[in-house]
Amino acid sequence: MYPNLYYAFRDLFGVELPNLKIVQTFGFFVALAFLAAAWVLTSELRRREKLGLLHPVDETVTEGKPASVADLLVSAVIGFIIGFKFFGAFGKIGDFREYLLSAQGSLIGGLLVAAGMAYYKYYTKKKKALPTPRQVKVKVWPHQRVPDFTIQAAVAGLIGAKIFHNLENWSEFAADPWGSLFSASGLTFYGGLIVAAYVIIRYAAKKQINWKHLVDSAGPALMLAYAIGRMGCQFSGDGDWGINNSAYITNAAGQIEQVAPAQYQQVMERETEYFSRHFGSIEHVPHKYYPKPAALGFLPDWFVAYNYPHNVVNDGVRLPGCEGEYCSALPVGVFPTPLYEIIVCGAFFLVLMGIRRKVTTPGVIFGIYLILNGLERFFVEKIRVNTKYDIFGFHPTQAELISSLLVIGGAALIWYARKTAPTVKNPA
Repeated sequence: MYPNLYYAFRDLFGVELPNLKIVQTFGFFVALAFLAAAWVLTSELRRREKLGLLHPVDETVTEGKPASVADLLVSAVIGFIIGFKFFGAFGKIGDFREYLLSAQGSLIGGLLVAAGMAYYKYYTKKKKALPTPRQVKVKVWPHQRVPDFTIQAAVAGLIGAKIFHNLENWSEFAADPWGSLFSASGLTFYGGLIVAAYVIIRYAAKKQINWKHLVDSAGPALMLAYAIGRMGCQFSGDGDWGINNSAYITNAAGQIEQVAPAQYQQVMERETEYFSRHFGSIEHVPHKYYPKPAALGFLPDWFVAYNYPHNVVNDGVRLPGCEGEYCSALPVGVFPTPLYEIIVCGAFFLVLMGIRRKVTTPGVIFGIYLILNGLERFFVEKIRVNTKYDIFGFHPTQAELISSLLVIGGAALIWYARKTAPTVKNPA
């Protein structure tokens, strides 16, 4: 595992760059996911614009206007947040998400960057200032609004992910509402997806962007972003893994080893305190006995069971001979569900990109995305650790409920799209 890029460069390239400790692996992949999604979305919107499916909107802007007090304040506030967190991050080697959402930072760094960004805004506006500001009309294409979409998705997605996580873990929230709301951990992907989708579709309606073509363009981008985001989970070991694979344990050397059920039970009894802390008792620990099949002999054992050594959340037992902050590994192997989602969602991204030119009815591509995403998450939930509900004798997780609704919603969207819109012929 690579808690931050320092460990990645040290292991992969044999070089030690201490300054890379401030770049946490999970945060790096989240940023990469947003950039990749923005690139795919921009590309798709441009393609649809060339086909005449999306059109620009005339907007009136004022040219030659000097920087206002509001412009300077906004630049200063953004600069302060960036400087406060960036300069304060030096020397921090803990969980990046915990630091990012905390009140820690560098006051001097924040003030310096705030002053610099405010002056830069003032200077650039002054260079373009005219004796008499004038109003002009410009055409704004949908692809030019991708930065707005990205920022709104990031903010709304974070809020939605946090809200849905606390709803899923209501007892923890009730015990400590303030801590639950502002803790760095605890984010539910579907909560972020739902809230972000609502905010962006409302924004698109105001800007006269056809929502069907917008969501069709976003489907492949979202699938790719999810796959890349799961890379952050896998490579950092952020705790988002599957249930125990009781066919494997962590041996004395800290390596995964296949064992008989009796040896797995011995480890459970030896680490009773650890498992009781997570699950209440060793009798309630979810697990499946799944030795690697002979047909998968070409794959390493960690494909079916992994102990996430040096994980960023320091979960598990201490590794022998390890020194430093990240020296924990899980006592038994777990199903590496982030790895499975990387593979499946990466393949689904290629599928969506492959059919996007052939499926010409607006809204259908996004319907297919919803179905694929829902199916993937529904089945992976079978081997993930999550809070379960009791509904008429059934015990689904929140993700299973939402993923089921996504499949139903995707099918309904395809039906609605085909019923209400004609098929575009001869796409370029």
